[in-house]
Amino acid sequence: MTTTPRDTTPGAPEARQRVIGMLGGMSWESTAEYYRLANELVRDRLGGLHSARLVLSSVDFAEVEQLQVAGDWDRAGRLLAAEATRLETAGAELLVLCTNTMHRVADQVQAAVGIPLLHLADATAAAVQAASLSTVGLLGTAFTMEQAFYRDRLAGQGLRVLVPGADDRAAVHRVVYDELCRGVVREGSRQVYRQVIDRLVAAGAEGVVLGCTEIELLVGAADSPVPVFPTTRLHVEAAVAVALDGVPVG
Repeated sequence: MTTTPRDTTPGAPEARQRVIGMLGGMSWESTAEYYRLANELVRDRLGGLHSARLVLSSVDFAEVEQLQVAGDWDRAGRLLAAEATRLETAGAELLVLCTNTMHRVADQVQAAVGIPLLHLADATAAAVQAASLSTVGLLGTAFTMEQAFYRDRLAGQGLRVLVPGADDRAAVHRVVYDELCRGVVREGSRQVYRQVIDRLVAAGAEGVVLGCTEIELLVGAADSPVPVFPTTRLHVEAAVAVALDGVPVG
């Protein structure tokens, strides 16, 4: 996305920023990327000393992860919905759920607030469509790859979604939880991911969705023979467009 910094000379009119509410901590490693990217993008757009107007709620991921493993998505949804209401009370005007996996409860979170939730899968699908691709491979946690909530959201926008085989799904999931969520980045795991990507491409993937916010800490465009779609960056870019330009959500 190419933009021109706004005029920040004295007396120049300034458009009002909408306040972004970030619901993160799942894990904080990727939430830190959300925060950094939002501020960098606003700085690049507005110039000078500008930064993003946002409020952040960061949950304890250990509690959320236990609910994921237990399959207690309703309780997880209630937990995140409560945090979303706090963000709204704190002044958030749009909501960003800083995790792919927990979009499993996005509807429950949206129902709890009166501000719009910017769905990560929608921002990703828009980028894939803009690249004129129709078939993508999906990397993420086992929950994201195996359950329907994310794949169906992409498929509902005309995309064919491929997921790795069972062994590859297990390897991708393990690296996310045992390494990336703990701030550990290993070259051996990067090689594993490259091999999984190669197999997705061999199966027909024209692009690869990095459908877990931590995965961008490990692999990027240089690790794939086809375009990759980094969901964290795409999500933040979409949020900043809403905050600065008034782009409608949904």
